[in-house]
Parts: sequence; structure tokens; C-alpha cells
Amino acid sequence: MRVQLFDCPVDILTMAETVALASAAMRDRRPTHHVAINVAKLVNMRDQPELKDDVERADIAGIDGMGIILALKLRGLLVPERVPGVDLMQNLLAVCARQGFRPYFLGAEPSVLAAAVRVAQERHPELQFAGQQDGYFKPHEEARVVEVIRASAADCLFVGMPTPAKERFLATHRHELGVPFIMGVGGSFDILAGKTQRAPKMLQRWGLEWLYRIYQEPRRMWRRYARTNMIFARLLLASFIRPEASNAGPNAGSWPNV
Repeated sequence: MRVQLFDCPVDILTMAETVALASAAMRDRRPTHHVAINVAKLVNMRDQPELKDDVERADIAGIDGMGIILALKLRGLLVPERVPGVDLMQNLLAVCARQGFRPYFLGAEPSVLAAAVRVAQERHPELQFAGQQDGYFKPHEEARVVEVIRASAADCLFVGMPTPAKERFLATHRHELGVPFIMGVGGSFDILAGKTQRAPKMLQRWGLEWLYRIYQEPRRMWRRYARTNMIFARLLLASFIRPEASNAGPNAGSWPNV
């Protein structure tokens, strides 16, 4: 079910449902763009029109952040589970290995990218990559990168770039890439490669992964999370004062059979 939360589209889907949609897209070669919604992205959409447009044009707006779940539950909506982008990517890599789909990795530093590919293949010996490209290409090289990905005939594309770069790249080139299932995965290659660590399970359950990110990278992350979390808290408060402000009612939308 698709709903609107503070003018941001959100699809209430389980991990299994999301994996099924992605698998069907790869099987049927049906273009499907997934975007992961968290508090920071929802807040930044409010003053970044291009990011807002990119998110609204995506086919699946999955729930990546616990803050999104909290806001929806406070509005009386049943949310069965969170679908973190890094977990979705790893589940889909397992699907690729079992069903013979070929993923493409785009993003991160060359050494991190190589390590992420190596770890994925160690975990799934049957996995065959369509290709890989680090994220340090110049703007004038973008057309070449798109053409290489298209020529690879990949079944899925995972883009490990920061927001809004990954959303902009996918929204701009989604129809040129020729890849059925595409999604941005942010820093997931760093996690897969072992460069950065995920928060302990307890912090993940409590929705405090952002706090662990600040612990790992305090100089870079504290300003970002302080700003976006404060704005989101104000939005939640305003939604109780003016319930219509949350805009969390169901919106028309249907999914193909999978």
C-alpha cells in the first residue's frame, strides 16, 4: 500500500514482498526503480526539488528508517517491518546467485568496490557479476558509464553513492540503462566490504543506527543528523497539532502480480 507522509510517497511493504517485486522485475525485464526512504531523505526532499521529483518518480519507495515507521504508526497505520537498503541488497544478491541474475555494482572507492564484489562472491560462489564501476568518474564520463552498464545486460544495478547523487543518476538515466531493477544503496558497499560496521542489532531494533553512525564518524555525521532529526521531530509535533499535516492517507497504487 502506498501512502503519503509529509508529501513523501511511502510504500508499506515487507522484505519478502519487496524481494518478490524485484525478482519479478528481473525475470520479466520490467523497469523498476527502488528508492529507500529514511528521515534524512524525507527532510531533504522538502528543500531540494530535484530530489523530491526523483523520489516521487520511483516505482517503489521502501521504508528504510525507523523514524518513518514511528511516524506512520503514530498516524494509526500498520507497518509490519522495516526494509533496510543494505539488507534488501544482500537478499537480492542471494536471489541473483540462485536464479542466475547478474548484478552490476556502481559506486564507492575502487578498493572498497573490489572488496565488496569479492565478499559477495565468497558468500555466493554461483554469483556472476555483469560488471562494476567505482563512483569516482567525472561528469563528462557519465554517458560512457551509462553505455557500459547498458552493454553489460545486467539484471539489477546497485548504486553506492550518497544522496542526492544516486537518486539524480538513476532518475536521469533509468530508461537509458536498460537494467530491469535499479536501486540506490548509499554506503552499503562499505558495509559489505567491511570498511564500516553496522550498528549492533539492539540499536537497529530501536531505530538508533544514526547514533552509531555519529559514533563512527562524529565530525561528518553529527550536523547532518542533528538537523534532519530536529526538523522531523517538529513535523511530527505539528502533525498532532494539525493532523491533516501528516498527509498519511492511502494513495492510489497497485502492484503487478509476482
